[in-house]
Amino acid sequence: MPHGHSQTPRTLRCSPLSRLATLAALAAALALPGSPGARAGELGSDLAGLLDYARAQNPELAAMRHEADAASQRVQPAGALPDPVLRVELENVNNYGNGNSPSLLPWKVGETKYTVMQPIPLWGKRDLKRDAAAAEAEQAGARVNATWNELAARIKTAYARYFAAAGNERITKEVAELLARLEQLAQARYAGGLAAQQDAIRAQLEQTAVRAELIALETDKRQAAARLNALLARAANAVLAEPQGLRPLPAATTLDTAALAQRARTANPAVAAEEARLRSARSNQELVLRNRYPDITVGVSPTQMGSRLTTWGVMVEMNLPLQRESRRSQESEAAAMVSAQLERTRSLQAQLQGELGENLAGLEAARRSEALIGSQLLPASELGFRSALAAYENGKVDFATLLDAQRLIRKAKAERLRAQAEAQMRLAEIERIVGEDL
Repeated sequence: MPHGHSQTPRTLRCSPLSRLATLAALAAALALPGSPGARAGELGSDLAGLLDYARAQNPELAAMRHEADAASQRVQPAGALPDPVLRVELENVNNYGNGNSPSLLPWKVGETKYTVMQPIPLWGKRDLKRDAAAAEAEQAGARVNATWNELAARIKTAYARYFAAAGNERITKEVAELLARLEQLAQARYAGGLAAQQDAIRAQLEQTAVRAELIALETDKRQAAARLNALLARAANAVLAEPQGLRPLPAATTLDTAALAQRARTANPAVAAEEARLRSARSNQELVLRNRYPDITVGVSPTQMGSRLTTWGVMVEMNLPLQRESRRSQESEAAAMVSAQLERTRSLQAQLQGELGENLAGLEAARRSEALIGSQLLPASELGFRSALAAYENGKVDFATLLDAQRLIRKAKAERLRAQAEAQMRLAEIERIVGEDL
């Protein structure tokens, strides 16, 4: 017994130091941007690599690029002259009066008349058609940027959730390791007659609950990885590296609401697409108004008799825009389309401004929450755990108090991780609204 008593106190005196060292190591590991086992450069380890992969591989984005290229090819034909028309008229194909047999060959009929006609739109109509097509091409290009802008925001959000899921899993594994050490401590105290067996049993039950929670967290992580793979057009079960860290948040001084709203009006690709669509509608409206004036068709008509061209003629043809009721309806339709597009553009700008204010407030709240947890709540929780650990070893508190102190640390770490992910998701939305990275 004396020998046993001499060994037990030494074990108990070493245990607090080892527990405190473990706790410090776990806290330092959580403060790192990602899991130390992941290798930088693997797909999934950082956001930049995911965005580069999506820009090169996403099929929806590639389809939008092809559509934009197709729209750009329509600009030149829109302002070109229409194709000329060739008319061939065979007169006296039965050769009445000259004794020859009927024929369809131009040099074996009584007379063949060739007419080449060229329609010529007047009053700047070709320029208006070209302007409308150019605006549609700009709209298609802006849609490409808008598609990428939306896709990038979704990837940023999915990566933040993937990081949070991986972080929660890591924190829970650390808790499981800590509980295993606490169980060893409880068993050592029970063996020395300093604690009840219930403490060791309670530690085992707590470990079982944490392992059960790990199953759900692993599922959450797989689901987050599957969502991220879907945005990258990869198989749902394709391997992703452990996330290494999150982007640094922009300085609070750069998040001025008025300045960001102005940037959104000028840089947001969805707004640019709507404005290009508005320009196209206005060009079409002006074109409809100019259809009040006639266009002409000019032509030249040589006449062939036998194997010789004998006479030449010229012609001018003009359409007569007399269907006024129909034209007024077309003009009213064009004006209504301009008004509708103008309101649609204003509505989008107002919507983006509202979303901008909402996400700026959310980002600021998440930033403040993370700072509060990191500077006050987490250090206080760690200090409380150290105090509870020392008090438990001295028999001043029960094991339930020690577990409660451990839960407070875990909750603080989880809340900080949640605030970090929330800030990143808010930042992704702000960058989507602004149309560029901050």
